[in-house]
Amino acid sequence: MNLLEQLSSGTILADGAMGTMLHARGIGFDKCFDELNLTNPAAVAEIHREYIEAGAQLVITNTFGANRYKLSKHGLEEDAAEINRAGVELAKRVVAASFREVWIAGDVGPLGVRIAPFGRVKPEEARAAFAEQIKALTEAGADLIVIETMSDLYEIQEAIRAAKSVVGAGLAPAQGRPQGLPLPVVASVTFTRDDRTLLGDDPAKVAQTLAQAGADVIGVNCSGGPSQLLRILKQMRHAVPDRSAKFWVKPNAGWPEQVGGRIMYPADPEYFGEYAISLREAGANIVGGCCGTTPQHIAAMKKALDTAPAISVSDISTLPVDEVSADEAEQPTQLAQKLASGKFCISVEMDPPRGLSTHKLLAGASLLYDSGADVINVADSPMARMRMSAWAVCDVVQRKIGVETTLHFPTRGRNLLRVQGDLLAAHAIGLRNIFVVMGDPTSIGDYPEAMDNYDLVPSGLIKLIKQGFNMGVDHSGTSIGQPTNFFVGAALNLCPQDVDTELKNLHRKIKAGADFFITQPIYRPDDGPKLIAAYEARHGKLHQPILAGILPLVSAKHANFLHHEVPGIFIPDEARKRIESAGEGAAHVGVELAVELIEKIKHWAAGIYIMPQFHRFDLVSEIIEAVV
Repeated sequence: MNLLEQLSSGTILADGAMGTMLHARGIGFDKCFDELNLTNPAAVAEIHREYIEAGAQLVITNTFGANRYKLSKHGLEEDAAEINRAGVELAKRVVAASFREVWIAGDVGPLGVRIAPFGRVKPEEARAAFAEQIKALTEAGADLIVIETMSDLYEIQEAIRAAKSVVGAGLAPAQGRPQGLPLPVVASVTFTRDDRTLLGDDPAKVAQTLAQAGADVIGVNCSGGPSQLLRILKQMRHAVPDRSAKFWVKPNAGWPEQVGGRIMYPADPEYFGEYAISLREAGANIVGGCCGTTPQHIAAMKKALDTAPAISVSDISTLPVDEVSADEAEQPTQLAQKLASGKFCISVEMDPPRGLSTHKLLAGASLLYDSGADVINVADSPMARMRMSAWAVCDVVQRKIGVETTLHFPTRGRNLLRVQGDLLAAHAIGLRNIFVVMGDPTSIGDYPEAMDNYDLVPSGLIKLIKQGFNMGVDHSGTSIGQPTNFFVGAALNLCPQDVDTELKNLHRKIKAGADFFITQPIYRPDDGPKLIAAYEARHGKLHQPILAGILPLVSAKHANFLHHEVPGIFIPDEARKRIESAGEGAAHVGVELAVELIEKIKHWAAGIYIMPQFHRFDLVSEIIEAVV
């Protein structure tokens, strides 16, 4: 039985990550992993052996980066053929020693350069580089060719053309492949968090393109964890409903995180085992693991697949359109999930730096995250002062600290054209939590003569996001290609001078679609219940969660200024007296007051929004640790 015939009768279990395992053995990412086929074959062979013993029925050669372009970075471009042949021969020796029937896939990764029209490498040059590698893999005896982790459809089509031109010729027979029978070609693409490739192609287009290009097996690998790839697989199967179509799925062990300077993946083996069954039931013919997965993950998948009742691929019906559409949406943000689950959330505000350096900001964000903050809110030009873009700060904090952020998005100073462009930009760099505010007037800031007009009030912007962009259309009703997935917050004043106006604004924001509210600083625990009761008396139950504003006091002067000069802030006499009598210890009394207040509002607030004063992140850390 050849490979494609076997795939028609059941699901094959492939191996997991090679790079992850090599790195775990102390080999740095700056090294050429492919060269190890020649310089340290024992390390590569041992990993193949562990995967086979774990139950893998298919192993992939250690040749992911063994093409002329990538090898040239290590001065090894002339050794491409030798490295690829060695990769196959290594795998063959391990398979022979195992006395098991295991397929050997010749691994082909991206060239590491951009090809036209997005780069300077011509299509025929790319095709020649792929053909050189694939020829060496096939001549060495690979059972199939796997073109994987691609993000450019132009590039993967050239790779498929190269593979077809090479394997279409008469080749020496390999396992399960009679003389002259072409090798099967797997073509697998990787996706970003929004279920698009780096160049913006969705799963349906990818699957259709790969099928039309002649791929024998349509694949998705790397990307995020099993949940995302299950969603993508369903969309691919719907786009290519032919029952004879075959699919390959190898997810990462979740999205990687940096922990103590190391790259860590969150999905454990048991989790992978559960998803192995789901992937098989959704139509995957070959399942395995990618970055972060280990022999333990493969063993768990093997156990699950062997235990669960087998299902014939021919029995899997094409998914209805509505099921696919419902599954296409991104997962809610971590903030959204925590609020929905009833977890008391802690959000902390940070201001962008006034210059280029982000060192202090990142140090503060790291301290807050380690203390237990759930999300970092980044203000946009607070007090109309010139500062670094809040988008950039959110992006840097999310990438380098690993904590989710909320972007403050003022309407002031943005016309309708820029508002929409900025929303697209925010989504493109991975920002999903948006806090809509009016913004501080430029008259109080560094450039009072700067433009201060706007096309949308906050409720209008909320409506544009929730009823427009999150539905896949812009302000004019024109499609933006795919829906955004913003979780939108709005401002709320719990002790306004004009209660009627505040209640009208609150109701307007709720009707527009606001998901949650952040309040101005409060110092009296009953401010919330009073305004909530007034709203519910007029409009019914308030379902949106509220993050109560907490602004820790640091001195008597600070407390008096807020109480007497800032509209909407009322600090009880008892609190001000405690601060005044504390003298030099006022800041720590401010922490005590904040903690006491938080404990009193937990029955009505879904969380808190802490605003550090004078960059005293140490005091905020004390508050968080006390509350947590």
